[in-house]
Amino acid sequence: MNKIGFVFPGQGVQYVGMGKDFYEEFSIAREMMNLASRETGLDIPALCFEENSLLSVTEYTQAALLAVSVGILKVLEEMGIKADIHAGLSLGEYGALTASGALTPEVAFGLVRKRGIYMQEAVPIGGAMAAVLGVEAGLVEKICAQTEGMVSVANYNCPGQIVITGEEGAVFRAGEALKSAGARRIAPLNVSGPFHSPMLFRAGERLEEALKEVEIHPIQIPYITNVTAEPVTDASVVKELLKKQVSSPVLWQQSMERMIAQGVDTFIEIGPGKTLTGFLRKINRNVKTLNVAKTQDLERVRRECL
Repeated sequence: MNKIGFVFPGQGVQYVGMGKDFYEEFSIAREMMNLASRETGLDIPALCFEENSLLSVTEYTQAALLAVSVGILKVLEEMGIKADIHAGLSLGEYGALTASGALTPEVAFGLVRKRGIYMQEAVPIGGAMAAVLGVEAGLVEKICAQTEGMVSVANYNCPGQIVITGEEGAVFRAGEALKSAGARRIAPLNVSGPFHSPMLFRAGERLEEALKEVEIHPIQIPYITNVTAEPVTDASVVKELLKKQVSSPVLWQQSMERMIAQGVDTFIEIGPGKTLTGFLRKINRNVKTLNVAKTQDLERVRRECL
């Protein structure tokens, strides 16, 4: 019997039209997206399905992407496909928390709407992020530490892919130093700020205030937190971890390695794109990777997992 892990993507995978086939074909997906509209005050179907310039703006992206992912999650659960453990990259951690039972969909949608606003408003002028390809994490850490200005690791995605974040000038200088040290490529990211940087500490503080009004339910199925790459089963630590997550590095590769060490051999990526599937193939090619972004993907998952 497969040991299944559900993984949920973060910002950057969104596209106009995402989730439309689920919305049209499955009442539970439609219900989740309409619920997200009520909880956020946004027209989520219009945001996801109609051409617009807002879908890539953080304060809108987060709610829209989570609504699509939770809708797909609920379809899988209705099919009888459930996971033994969950994880999500950055924003995707809220999908993992919903799947784990710690957050109701209503609360998750409301929280990510606030999180997106807080992150957008906390963004200082001159922040940037860049993907560093082809060098080891230790070298990236060393060069960031030696670079003038504020620059640090934002994401440990997979072997050979690290994301750096911080002040625009410092990110540029670190990138140049990394190219000289052998990096294959430095790819600036089209993002609106230095996410997962200490520069966003204030956004975490504001989120902490919002979390005081939220009930965290007992965790039914463990999830792996980005902050420590460790399984979480104690609901009492969730709020502090979510506060820290905004300005802490995302330990994604370490999280996947931890899930594999716990026996997960089948990963199902829930939401638009195949980004996490690509990372997993670089982390460990021996695990089975599936993704559910379109309704047509359901048949393979049913065949492989039921």
